[in-house]
Parts: sequence; structure tokens; C-alpha cells
Amino acid sequence: MNSAKFTEKKYLVVFSFVISLFFFWAIALTMGDVLNKHFQNVLSISKSKSGLVQLSIFGAYALMGIPAGLFMKKFGYKLGVILGLSLFAGGCFLFIPAANNMSFDFFRVALFILAMGMATLETVAHPFVAALGDERTSDQRVNFAQSFNGLGAIIGPLLGGFFIFGAGQEDNSLDSVKSLYAWIGIVILVITIIFFFIKVPSLKDPHAEEIEMLEHATGEDHHHDSDPNAPLWKQRHFIFAVVAQFFNIAAQGGTWAFFINYGVEKMHLQETQASYYFSLSMAMMMIGRFVGTFLMKYIAPNKLLAIFTACNIVLCLIISQSFGWVSFISLIMLNLFLSVMYPTIFSLGLKRLGNKVQQASSFLVMAMFGGAVFPPIMGKIAETDVAHAYLLPIICYVIIIVFALKFYKPKTLK
Repeated sequence: MNSAKFTEKKYLVVFSFVISLFFFWAIALTMGDVLNKHFQNVLSISKSKSGLVQLSIFGAYALMGIPAGLFMKKFGYKLGVILGLSLFAGGCFLFIPAANNMSFDFFRVALFILAMGMATLETVAHPFVAALGDERTSDQRVNFAQSFNGLGAIIGPLLGGFFIFGAGQEDNSLDSVKSLYAWIGIVILVITIIFFFIKVPSLKDPHAEEIEMLEHATGEDHHHDSDPNAPLWKQRHFIFAVVAQFFNIAAQGGTWAFFINYGVEKMHLQETQASYYFSLSMAMMMIGRFVGTFLMKYIAPNKLLAIFTACNIVLCLIISQSFGWVSFISLIMLNLFLSVMYPTIFSLGLKRLGNKVQQASSFLVMAMFGGAVFPPIMGKIAETDVAHAYLLPIICYVIIIVFALKFYKPKTLK
């Protein structure tokens, strides 16, 4: 059993604040699907063109990861958070002129800047949370923080759906979008100002310290394998973490993209009914992260990652066979086991990287671009049979299992 503290009393205020960041960027990220449909209705654009919303968002993740990491390394966690929140709020406020001009391209610029803020927050927040305590409990802290990301993922579509579709917006107006994002921008701006006055205790990055985390988990000695002073491209566990993260977000993106299609085509549900079940699946992700945080007290993070990933391989096989409610419930349950993958891969990839943690975090955030690459490939299969499309994520899960069982250990290539 792990005897290290979850965090320390002096970190509680900062820890609580950073956790709230996970909640807010999840709301903004998941409202993208609501905007997709609304833009189709109001701006009379095609589905393929509305898909550029996702490209704008994930493109910002791909481009902002490294600059955000460099900024954080030079100026620290606090100013990194303030930069991310400022870009977030700025992107929200740009929705006002975009709506006034009825311009889809202007909206894409606003979304891109907003997503630059989210990417910056993701780059900063994960190592920030990891640094707020002992390295042996860093995986637990990241998973706990990601639990609130799951809560935001549930609220985002509900919030967007209520204010954009649920308030009599049949007049093809963008006023609801303008008002919603203006209020979000105001809230984020207030949070930015408050955080500016919060004192952040002196932090020592736990990943830079020589702590016997792996020995506690595996009973093995890996000191001779790991050199924190070596360049990132020689850190094998980090390279494979980036690969695993790319395929994790790829599988996640495909799973979410065709959930409603599966409900409509295979279960003959109405789109609104299918969307409610999708919200339920997002709730399963939140539950999974709380459960994962608890289980990591007793099960090594890499082993729990492997177990959860193996469960999803089985579920994908069941989903692909169109067994009615058995398959649909399996689809809902995918998010329960997807829950620990992103934060655990992220945390394992940062182990023993010394002062390169911030730079490494940048690349792990950039790996989210997998969410823009994989869904179109699944879509080609889904055009024939949406159930068979769920065989494709198995490839992603196999790669994650290989990382979890073999390549998670900090090791420097000679």
C-alpha cells in the first residue's frame, strides 16, 4: 500500500484552483459539437465544412504545445496558467464580433485562440498537479484532477444545448452563442484576476527528484537505466508515452464521434435519446477517474492502465457484433475504462525527466492531435457498418497495453 500523502496542506488552495481548470476547459472542448450543428443551421454550411471546428481546436493543440511548454519553463507554472486563462477569455470575447459579422471564419479564429488557451492550460496543469506533492502519488493527483475534467465534459453539451438550442433559437440567431461565450469569458477573466493574487508555494518538481517510486510499484531497481540529463528523444518511456497518447486520443475521438450514430442506426433511438445516453457515458468517464484514483492506492498505475485497456478491447469486440442492448451498454461502458488512460499515460511519460518535464508535457499535449486524425478513418468503415468501425480502436488499445506493460519504465537509450 502506498503510504505517501495525496498532497500537503500548504498546497490545498492552489491544488483546488488548478483542479477547477480541468473542469472549465472540458466545458469549452465538449461544446464544440453543439456549435457544429448550430453553425450548420444558422450559417448554412455543410457538415464537412462545420467539421473545421474540430480542426481549429485540435490544430491549436498541435501548434501551441511547444510554445506553452517553453513559456512555462521560463516563467513558471503561475504565469503559464495566467497566459492560458487570458487566451481562453480572449477567444470567448471574440465570439461577439464573430456573431455580429455572421462569419464562420471569424468563429474559427475565435475557437483557435480559445483552444490555444486550453492547450496552454493542459500543458501547464498536468505537471503543476504532479508537482503539488510526492511523486509516488502524482498519478493519483492527476487522475483526481481529470475527474473534474469528466464533470465538465458532461456539463458542456448540456449547457450548450440548453442555451443554444433550448431557448427558442429557431430564428437563426447567433445571439445565444454570443451571450453564452461572453459570460464564459467574464467568468474566466475573473478567475484569472483571482489567481494572479494567489500565492503559489515554492515547488520542487517531484519528477526531478530521486524517489523510489518504481521500486515501490515493481520491487525493481531502475536507477541505472534512467538518466534525467539525457535529451528527450533518448528517453524511451517518454517517446512511447507520446505514441500511446496519440492513439489513446485517436480511439477516444472515434468512440465519441460515432456514439450517436450507433444509437440511431443500431438501437433505433431518436437523436435526442442517443445524446442523453452519450451524456451518461461521459458520466461513466467521471466515475472511472474517481475509481481509478482510489485503485491506484493498491494497484501500480501501469498495471491498472493495462487492465482497463484490456477491458476496452473486450468491449469493442462486443460492440462490433451488434448484440442489441448488450453491445450498446458496452459502448456506454467504454468511457469508464477510457477514463484513466489520458492522465495515467501523461503522468507515466513524465517520470524521471528532471528539468525537461515542462518540455515533455508540451509534446504529450500535442499528441491530442490524434483526435483529429483517427475519426475520419473510422468514418469510412462506419459508412458501411458503424458497429464494425469499433474494431479499429482495438489497434490503439494494443499499442497502449504494450506501453503499459513494457515501455512505461524510465529508461534512457544509449
